[in-house]
Amino acid sequence: MERDVTTPPRETEDQLASPSRRGFLQLAAATGAAVSVGRSARALTELPYPAGDLSDEKLVEMYRTILRIRWHERTQADQMLTNPDYRGYNHFYAGQEAVATGVCANLRNSGPRDQLDLVYSSHRPSGHAIAKGVDIPSMVAEMDFRATGMNGGYAAEMHIADPDVGFAGADGMIGPAPVVASGSAFAFRARGSDQVAVVFAGDGNYAAPHFHSTLNNAKLLDLPLIYVCENNLYHQYAHYSLSCPHEDIASAAAAYGIPAVTVDGQNVVEVYNAAREAVDRARGGGGPTFIEAKTYRYYNHWGAPGAKAGELGAFGYDPLAITHFRPEKELRAWMQRDPVDIARKILVDWGVVDSARAAEIEEEVKAEIAEAFEWGLSQPLCNPEDGLKHVFAEGTVPARQFG
Repeated sequence: MERDVTTPPRETEDQLASPSRRGFLQLAAATGAAVSVGRSARALTELPYPAGDLSDEKLVEMYRTILRIRWHERTQADQMLTNPDYRGYNHFYAGQEAVATGVCANLRNSGPRDQLDLVYSSHRPSGHAIAKGVDIPSMVAEMDFRATGMNGGYAAEMHIADPDVGFAGADGMIGPAPVVASGSAFAFRARGSDQVAVVFAGDGNYAAPHFHSTLNNAKLLDLPLIYVCENNLYHQYAHYSLSCPHEDIASAAAAYGIPAVTVDGQNVVEVYNAAREAVDRARGGGGPTFIEAKTYRYYNHWGAPGAKAGELGAFGYDPLAITHFRPEKELRAWMQRDPVDIARKILVDWGVVDSARAAEIEEEVKAEIAEAFEWGLSQPLCNPEDGLKHVFAEGTVPARQFG
């Protein structure tokens, strides 16, 4: 009988006492849990954390992915703060890296296009794109409107896409991405494919009608859709509780009869395990899953106001917010449970690598990202006269036939 993700089994006292990966992660999740996810934290401390199919190589690669996202965001923020010629912008993903990493580590990210799993993004797409495997130098060029960027400089941040890895793209609007993702999931089901569609959307999507129509249709049609709600507590500058009556948004999804789970979005292994179960369900014809990851963004809603070059996070005043919309203590408390630190501690405590090697990996990633920015920002800028390309059909267009 399939286990409902909303009711995970309890571990025995012997299991909890054993010095295993599972025992360590139980302890890690409990640390600072009251700060991180409120009422749900108490349930999280009761969840099992099996290593599953996570090899040492897979764990190291997930750590690298988290670091790639983190140092891309930090480097881009520094460019925005210090380089007057930099034209790029971003809704930064720093602080949420474990969510995209844990989910995408379960997906098909390479191979023929018609076999790839698809990821749809809304806001904060850079983290999802990197986790799905896009070419980072090409993305850097794209975000600065360079002609050789991954989308020719036409997408910038909010519409980046790469079909070669199954990153279907971002959406600057709040709401449509889940509907479009469910359309892909329907296509997979209609073709008899075992591909999976994943959509990442924030807590603000709950207030949009697309949220409910997507879940309703996904359940009615048993679509291979995984809806990942990245609940970072704030949509733009308002706390999610102002528009959502549920402490756990996952409870709204459960009302549609969809398996739903709330996870600690700072812990990449916990996210990975929840996503693994969801992917297995979808591929096996079991229909959709809703994953709510409680997480937190280190920068303000958009850009780098309030941040300082060389420092992680934004603690200063954001003029776009009118007021200080979140307390500094809250941000600093969440940074005590940083996804990078947790991933590193897992590797070291499990004996995958030692502290020195973990530090070396981070330096390697920092160099990789620095090189990506050096290449991307050296590329030619777009030509203004090319602005109307790809807007109108070019050449001879055959007449459409009706009848």
